[in-house]
Amino acid sequence: MTKFFKRFYLVLVLLFLYLPIAVLIVQSFNAGISRAKWEGFSFRWYEELFSSPTIMQALYVTLTIALLASIISTILGTLAAIGIHAMKKRPQAAMMTLTNIPMTMPDIVTGISLMLLFIFTQVDRGYFTMLIAHITFDTPYVILSVLPKLREMNRFSYEAALDLGATPGYALWHVILPAVRPGVVTGALLAFTLSLDDFTISYFTTSPLVQNLSTLIYSEARKGIKPTMNSLSALMFVTLLVLLLAVNYRSSKAEQAK
Repeated sequence: MTKFFKRFYLVLVLLFLYLPIAVLIVQSFNAGISRAKWEGFSFRWYEELFSSPTIMQALYVTLTIALLASIISTILGTLAAIGIHAMKKRPQAAMMTLTNIPMTMPDIVTGISLMLLFIFTQVDRGYFTMLIAHITFDTPYVILSVLPKLREMNRFSYEAALDLGATPGYALWHVILPAVRPGVVTGALLAFTLSLDDFTISYFTTSPLVQNLSTLIYSEARKGIKPTMNSLSALMFVTLLVLLLAVNYRSSKAEQAK
């Protein structure tokens, strides 16, 4: 009986979380405007979605910022993780605390802080400031993805490569990076996923002239939900789901290999 109630409770939680998303996806194929009446299956709203210059511009901003932020934060986070791993115990603990703060801090605090920084430094908010903001909150996730792999590798491999005549750059590229590659890839995918669907920090660090998909959906929702927003939200959900499944798959494969 206890097992039945556990399963029933789990089903209720899953329905509460995912039933609205399922309804949204179904409604994105509704030929009519009304959300209360099914008027036939149609790709009408997807066609309007991809023919809208405003949405296509927001999609371009979203994808380019997510790609650039993931690449730059992966490079910075990997190098930072290597540096933190090489520190002594107390400095390493201090750096890990500083790394964890941005992850535990509410997004609205991070967004307002970055907005005030840009205003204080008189930097016009737009594409560049949004990119900096995304790099800022992506980098700690990369660090925490790479550090476990550094702790798993043989700590003397790098020194052995130097003793055999390798330069520090060659040893980094051919000894350390191959050992931590799974963590680097996982961190990059996670950074791309987080950047793709971020709203709060993007909202405070950009201007109305430069919008990504999340800020565009918010501004459109204030005017009234259009059927094209259902299609856009459905595509974003499917994309993020695929990316998260890829991240979890890599993590599970790494655990099995370990």
